[in-house]
Amino acid sequence: MGDCRPNDIRDAAFAYYPHLGRLAAYCKEHYDEDICLQRAANIVGLERTYFCTFFHQKVGVCFSCWLAVLRIDNAKGRIRANNRSISNIAHEVGFNSLATFRRTFKSCTGKTASQYKNQVRPC
Repeated sequence: MGDCRPNDIRDAAFAYYPHLGRLAAYCKEHYDEDICLQRAANIVGLERTYFCTFFHQKVGVCFSCWLAVLRIDNAKGRIRANNRSISNIAHEVGFNSLATFRRTFKSCTGKTASQYKNQVRPC
């Protein structure tokens, strides 16, 4: 999955490279949509293959991992804020597969989404 922990170097890369900052802003606004590598590369203005290399070198993780973490962060906020089902939240934040959401959530947080929900929204 990649490194799910917050990283100041990542934030610095988005601030230092304006085209990466535009991409981050776009993704934060449209995280719930299908954002493919080609779309991300177009936003940055790079060829897709070079974009993958550039993003990984500057941010420290691949684009798809970074986007997954962004989506998980939003899912955590939704879990804290309301009592919607985990499957609804997974779909709302851009995961097309509940299995992928569950695997990614566990990888990023060390617990399942249900465990996290029980922790932040006790009965």
